[in-house]
Amino acid sequence: MSASLPEDPTLDEVRAFLAPSLAAQAAFDGWTEKAVLAAAELAGVDSDLARLAFNDGPVDMIDAWFQAIDEQMAAKYSADELAAMKVRQRIKALVEARLDILYADREGLRRAVAILAAPPHLRRAAKMGWRAADRMWRLAGDTATDYNHYTKRTLLSGVYGSTISVFLDDESENFAETRAFLGRRIENVMQFEKVKAKVTGRGGDRFSMARFIGRLRYRGA
Repeated sequence: MSASLPEDPTLDEVRAFLAPSLAAQAAFDGWTEKAVLAAAELAGVDSDLARLAFNDGPVDMIDAWFQAIDEQMAAKYSADELAAMKVRQRIKALVEARLDILYADREGLRRAVAILAAPPHLRRAAKMGWRAADRMWRLAGDTATDYNHYTKRTLLSGVYGSTISVFLDDESENFAETRAFLGRRIENVMQFEKVKAKVTGRGGDRFSMARFIGRLRYRGA
């Protein structure tokens, strides 16, 4: 949550101010107006103003929370710290930073994932996953604007989504199972350049993006 709210805040400022605390309330009250009002009360924000800031339903609330996660993740490492890492280390560190932020709100996250998995919300959920992947790649220093721009983000959004699925049920110490799963999936992404030649049609088997992303879902792969 931001340090303070301006004296006469805009609705966007109210959203940004309350968004980080929504998941803690959603763990008990669901992604509902009740959670918004509970967060507003704790923060000393006018309830009517809070209602106006989140008047588009649960997916809007979840989206605002995910944007707050993006900002907290971006603040985790300085540009110099990331520059000192190899690319795969940067991506792994950024995904793990997200997991660390989400740790305290796993129940709120679980409820959010259930809502986003409903057919009417799948497109919005995909956009949120793409946005998270794009933010991570940009923080990692990626400047690609060609085909690679899209493949990198598509693959990473798949990695992140499948990692969240493991994370939600992981009871191992320090989420060791999730971290190991993530490490394997990041390795898959980094190997993409090795298999990309198949996209051009060389060899007998053409590369399938859908099959490649599908393999990212399995823990033991």
